[in-house]
Amino acid sequence: MKPKTKTVKISIIGFGYVGAGVAEVIRRKREDIARKYGLDLKIAGIADLSGIFVDEDGLDEAELLKLKTGEKKWERPDDMTTLDLIRDVEHDVMVETTPTNVITGEPGLTHIITALESGRHVVTSNKGPLALEYSRLTNLAAKQGTELKFEASVGGAMPILSLVRENLAGNGVLSIQGILNGTCNYILTRMAEEGLPYEHVLKEAQELGLAEADPSKDVEGVDTAVKLVILANAVFGMNATYKDVEVAGITSITSDALQLAEEAGYVIKLIGEVNTEGGLKVRPRLVPKHDPLNVSGTLNVATIKTDLAGDITVIGKGAGPVEAASAILADIISIYV
Repeated sequence: MKPKTKTVKISIIGFGYVGAGVAEVIRRKREDIARKYGLDLKIAGIADLSGIFVDEDGLDEAELLKLKTGEKKWERPDDMTTLDLIRDVEHDVMVETTPTNVITGEPGLTHIITALESGRHVVTSNKGPLALEYSRLTNLAAKQGTELKFEASVGGAMPILSLVRENLAGNGVLSIQGILNGTCNYILTRMAEEGLPYEHVLKEAQELGLAEADPSKDVEGVDTAVKLVILANAVFGMNATYKDVEVAGITSITSDALQLAEEAGYVIKLIGEVNTEGGLKVRPRLVPKHDPLNVSGTLNVATIKTDLAGDITVIGKGAGPVEAASAILADIISIYV
């Protein structure tokens, strides 16, 4: 007997690349999700700095995606604010995809708190609130009886949290180490393969859209460190903050250093590591060429060392709107299945 379909209404707060990616994957996968999981996903509202759209019966994803091409113009109904949408529009899950702010966590932090206090489940790719207020947010979710999911905040499309919590349940995790920033990996890969200087490859990465105009969060190790804090808290229960991480970036790596590493059978990679001893470190490290951590281009990789299953290594795309949206979609489904 076919299970009865459950309607799940979603809001998307922050309609940039990732938010639009969520709309795209829902449009693309709606029928499959309904058939496999008995869930009918509807977007009840979206909000961005540019405006708000609301329809509790479900917005048309194809129409929403026209906002990214300029074919459709933003509106704001009756001076509604984003917090009004989160509090007052009837929906089940808030997807928070505003840009990461590692200084205050805002506006994402307020969005998440408001949603949880309103009885909504939250799925987010936003690293800032989790890195700054992990315990507060998880305790609030538990108190409200709601779910707070954030797989996309750590490895993009690469599953780490769900792998540890579900497939490796019962294992003690001893350490997690890996490449958690595709921009840095691209730069180091290109420098090593072509013998190009750092400044040249950074400019190339910016032209390709792989690095921001201000790339400091990536190349100075900040992005990796923030992801490491989330892993430390979610997997190891550390209640860590960014201040607990020893951080060194890749800005001082030279082509000569990469060449010397090559001759000795190594590559240089920006590795983040957290372990049961409480050490959180982000730094360039020599990695043997045949080590599983040696992945190239924009790929991410993580090796999870466990007491029962041994070492488990996962590799995947750490960035990209559809890739990040795939992790968000999996989190939404996991709330109900």
